[in-house]
Amino acid sequence: MISALNRLVDLVEKYLAEELDVRGLAAELGTTEYHLRRMFSSLAGMPLSEYVRRRRMTVAAADVVRGEDDLLSIAVRHGYSSTEAFGRAFRAVHGAGPSDVRRDGGPLRTQPRLRFHLTVEGSIPMDTRLIDRPAFRLVGHATRVPLIHHGVNPRIQQHIAALPQEEHARLKALGDTEPGGLLQVCDDVDPDGTEGSELTYLHGVAVSRDAPAPDGLDAIEVPAGKWAVFRTTGPHPQALQTTWAATATEWFPSNPWRLRPGPSIVAVLERADDFSTATCELWLPVEEA
Repeated sequence: MISALNRLVDLVEKYLAEELDVRGLAAELGTTEYHLRRMFSSLAGMPLSEYVRRRRMTVAAADVVRGEDDLLSIAVRHGYSSTEAFGRAFRAVHGAGPSDVRRDGGPLRTQPRLRFHLTVEGSIPMDTRLIDRPAFRLVGHATRVPLIHHGVNPRIQQHIAALPQEEHARLKALGDTEPGGLLQVCDDVDPDGTEGSELTYLHGVAVSRDAPAPDGLDAIEVPAGKWAVFRTTGPHPQALQTTWAATATEWFPSNPWRLRPGPSIVAVLERADDFSTATCELWLPVEEA
């Protein structure tokens, strides 16, 4: 995976002004576009699309400051069809338009070329099991929320708090298969993991494939497949989020598995009354790399 990511970075540089064929590259490297994008964003701290934009604008800034070509020529050279589109992308990265930078020589914000290295420190104990699961369903109450990488997601909190207390008990009674108990489900997540992008959040339970969804509940169909299950204990949600990040930085680069499309599921096994600490299981859909 580290080799694949560095090959991806090389191709970004080679085809900086063109549309990058991430799917074709992933197939050539024996992985999937979904896994490649998820690992890139997790390890780089930014989506692949954002890295490409920053690199384009870093190189374009040198042409702008040099002043040898008009702005339209520079825009076209770097993959933009108009000076307006180029100017918006330039300003988003540098904080000033290309005309201002040409006049003043700045400000400029450089995005260095990335290079990935694997350092497995084992600083995060990974209590993991791999299991095969037949197809099942997730039923409960779903809503659309923004992706937040750190801390509590207030939209999710509001969604859960709006449910009557008896509804939590009703949901829990419906669950009849693993993962057990009340579940926190994230689905339709942007493969780039862009913070602020929308995802589907479902508060519910797992039921067998043929179990009908009661009226008023949403359902997510989950196909058969293998799952990596990570157990976490400690401050909540910090311990869970730290382990989630460590799957990308330590577990996946060290193991012959990759993410496959599907929901990620958190099962809360035990928790303090105020939810300040918890023991959880993080379920991630995986396949052999």
